[in-house]
Amino acid sequence: MSGQAEFWNERYSGEDFSFGTEPNMFLASQAHRLKPGMRALAPGDGEGRNGVWLAQQGLGVDTVDVSSAGAAKARALAKERGVTIGAQIADLLDWNWPRERYDIVAALYIHFFDADRPRMHRAMLDALKPGGLIVLESFRIEQLEFQKAQSSGGPRSADMLCSRAKLEADFAEATFLLLEEANVELNEGRRHKGSAAVIRAVVQKPL
Repeated sequence: MSGQAEFWNERYSGEDFSFGTEPNMFLASQAHRLKPGMRALAPGDGEGRNGVWLAQQGLGVDTVDVSSAGAAKARALAKERGVTIGAQIADLLDWNWPRERYDIVAALYIHFFDADRPRMHRAMLDALKPGGLIVLESFRIEQLEFQKAQSSGGPRSADMLCSRAKLEADFAEATFLLLEEANVELNEGRRHKGSAAVIRAVVQKPL
């Protein structure tokens, strides 16, 4: 078992949900872009809150996470909510990403080191059908300052945090339907609570 798997299995081992059971607020705000019958991928979905919500909107959903404990809780949450998801266990860095399978990739708080991030964002684009969308929210580099006084979470390494310049470079071949920096109040379980510096994007793959 990898170090990442051990870390997240320990974090998800309790009965509670570390980031709550409700969807990310930015993802929910993009509900108008969703249509029943679409296929969605939620990489790094942990305990399943975003994938389950997408399934509740009538989408066919696959989730992928390194944590077996997270995937088990995601399946249980889906059953409780009366929906079905395909919850896979894999390290995204090594996963055999599909190509042109999905209409939506929901990338919420997935943080990669700068050395890996461009390749992972390319894999997300490649997984989309032409015209498909990535809905993304990440912590900005400024989150390092918020961490000093808040419990709003995020990596503590600058090269795992995001910026407008990084996203514009990674998705240079795509179209930004939305790209904004914001300071928000998070209330997502006990791990994302308080003021936070985030960046949000909706990226469309070329037709």
